[in-house]
Amino acid sequence: MLDVPHEVVEHVSWLIYARRCELDSRWRRLGCFQQALLVLVYLRKNETLAQLGAGFGVSTATAGRYVVETVDVLAEHAPSLLDALHNHDPNEFLILDGTLVRTDRVAADEPYYSMKHRHHGMNVQVLARPDGTPIWFSRALPGRTHDLTAARAHGVIQSCLSRQILLLADRAYRGAGATVRTPYYGRNLPEKYAQFNKDHARLRAPGERAFARLKRWRIFRKTRSSTNRIGRTVAAVHAVEIAWHSG
Repeated sequence: MLDVPHEVVEHVSWLIYARRCELDSRWRRLGCFQQALLVLVYLRKNETLAQLGAGFGVSTATAGRYVVETVDVLAEHAPSLLDALHNHDPNEFLILDGTLVRTDRVAADEPYYSMKHRHHGMNVQVLARPDGTPIWFSRALPGRTHDLTAARAHGVIQSCLSRQILLLADRAYRGAGATVRTPYYGRNLPEKYAQFNKDHARLRAPGERAFARLKRWRIFRKTRSSTNRIGRTVAAVHAVEIAWHSG
């Protein structure tokens, strides 16, 4: 069973159909709808390629090709940072946050080990509206990358500064300056600073929903794919989420 609306599967299948027409692709073992279903099962349930192949009557290699092709097609429809900010009301603040997408890596892969989370993974940044709706996810960087470093590398700080968009972020982004607001740090803060931190936390809390929605897709609970593919997978899931919730 797959808890994804039929309309979303149809939407993905039409994108696959358009790509097949573009490539003038010949006959394939699975139709567009079945390929879309296979990939959504992979993303939603995190089943192995061998399990997918057995379930849909194709080889493991064919299942892998279907996954790569469809993820790439979907990722092309995810909004870029500039697109997301262009369509955003500059009078409304945004929530900036980062998370770790866990990966199945060995201890020798030091760049992927996050000391904060005590696990290997990839750092992903998000911009979300005040209600927690994500408008943009970044590409994935090695897990040991600091959130502020990642935000700067993706151009988030400068892009929001040029548009004068207020960003609310946690203490990991202290020092970002510009239009980024973070909580005051320290004990026994004066009352006005303590009240600011409370208000800041209340406004920023819905941002956690953005990553909660992302990690409902079990592929992100512990990703077995190449670290080079994780950013594309995040973008693909975001594109599916947009289609899901916009209908």
